[in-house]
Amino acid sequence: MNVVTDSLKSGSALADDYINHYARVQDLYGADFREDAAWSRRAEWLDASEETRIDRKALVACLRRYNNKHNDHQEVHNSLDLLEQAGTLAVVGGQQSGLFTGSLLVVYKALTIVLAAKEAAERLKRPVVPVFWIAGEDHDWEEVNHTYVMTPELQVAKIKMDAAPGPRGPVSQLEVSNERWKRSLDHLASLLPDSVNKPEIMDLLHQTAEASGNLSDAFAKLLGRLFGESGLILLDSADPALRRLEIPVFERMIKQNDELGETYQTAADRITGLGYPLQAEVAADGANLFYIYEGNRLLLYKHDDVFADRKGIVSFTKEQLEIELANHPERFSNNVLTRPLMQDSLLPVLCTVLGQGEISYWAITKDAFAVLGLQMPILLPRMSFTLVSGTVRKQMNQFGLTFQDVQHRLGEARQSWLNAQADLHIEPRFEETRAAFEKLYDPLIGELGTIQSGLLPLGEKNKSKILEQIAYLERKTKQALEKRHEAALRQWDHIAVSLFPNGKPQERVYNIFYYINRYGFGWLQDVIGSCTRYTPEHQIIEM
Repeated sequence: MNVVTDSLKSGSALADDYINHYARVQDLYGADFREDAAWSRRAEWLDASEETRIDRKALVACLRRYNNKHNDHQEVHNSLDLLEQAGTLAVVGGQQSGLFTGSLLVVYKALTIVLAAKEAAERLKRPVVPVFWIAGEDHDWEEVNHTYVMTPELQVAKIKMDAAPGPRGPVSQLEVSNERWKRSLDHLASLLPDSVNKPEIMDLLHQTAEASGNLSDAFAKLLGRLFGESGLILLDSADPALRRLEIPVFERMIKQNDELGETYQTAADRITGLGYPLQAEVAADGANLFYIYEGNRLLLYKHDDVFADRKGIVSFTKEQLEIELANHPERFSNNVLTRPLMQDSLLPVLCTVLGQGEISYWAITKDAFAVLGLQMPILLPRMSFTLVSGTVRKQMNQFGLTFQDVQHRLGEARQSWLNAQADLHIEPRFEETRAAFEKLYDPLIGELGTIQSGLLPLGEKNKSKILEQIAYLERKTKQALEKRHEAALRQWDHIAVSLFPNGKPQERVYNIFYYINRYGFGWLQDVIGSCTRYTPEHQIIEM
């Protein structure tokens, strides 16, 4: 396994500047993750603010019950024992609970959390544990109910779990029937090529489904299988036991809702004023809290001290909302702008691992932390990878392609190669032919118009038909050339669909079990072993 760094096109100008040009955006964030002193300053602040967070022992007791159920590994128990002790810090990151873990970036985020915690412990000479925050309170089923694998026919195949009829509540509360599990598992089994690893994969996934009542439970069990031995603690934001611990934090969010809203508005104006687009909605009347009513997760807004959803299904005064919170905390949940505040109110967050989109919208929250007596943690960009098989690497070498060629100009390179095989520059030759034809034909049409005016439109129509025939011949020539070199062009297609399926980075599309099917469960540990140090630069892993 060989690892080299290269660049991957950025999906966010703001995140790109945070990572590579911090001085441009330093007013939007708390600290520069590249500055060594920032880590020690953050640790010192966490020590001094210990009493402002939820009691460690109560939190760990809650996390211990959850991990005993889904992530029962000795290394996890060791991490929990450490977290219970004052002075232990945490590296935290999270994601929604996707089908069969979702895309590779979820696994890479967990890997980054584990590696960053280990590195931070060495840097600060004190315990730092890894924590994965499962966003089970999110209710967008369409974002989490699918994943993709590549078929032997070089197709990007989607495996999807249909939603059960009923309200759209938190994913952790949506029951998944045995029948729906079976359909998704059977579909995955039909798409994965036969291999020595396939039986073990399917046994694991079937056992996980049988022991899981919902998508979040299955997600937790699979993350535990992949990272439990690395000591990764799991947390489900929709855990009712955790929600009871969060009551004091929600109380502050309700009491100081106007102040929080003002900071979000001010930050949004600052971000757009610098020319960056907003990555999260900032409504002027937004309460930035959800309320679950009859299974539906409703976003609350506030008007004249009244909290209600847009349709008026529920409505509370501030006092009524506080009473409701005391009696039914399980009915409350955060949105993307208050979740960071909840995370830091629960855990001693040294740094949080984020993707580029998350880095962008976290800029909206910087001043909101201070409203609750908090400070924005260090934001650590998630590590990013592209896996390149030996076959794909050989194909790239054969055609003289670099990773940047594949990323930015593969179509152009493919056509240039194809033209060279025929020793005929198809597009320039046909363009020359069109130009020569028009040069001769246009004066003729003009002369014909002097004989009879009706001949002018007739000539133009005739010209158009001839140009259509030239274009038709050009298409047929290209098709014939492609047919002659069909085998080689399939290799070009293999490169494209392997590295940038559907035009997107590989890590945003394919599922990890496609690669485990090919390389075995041990390859992930090999990746972890090959990444001796954290780096924000994109890495190419040659398998």
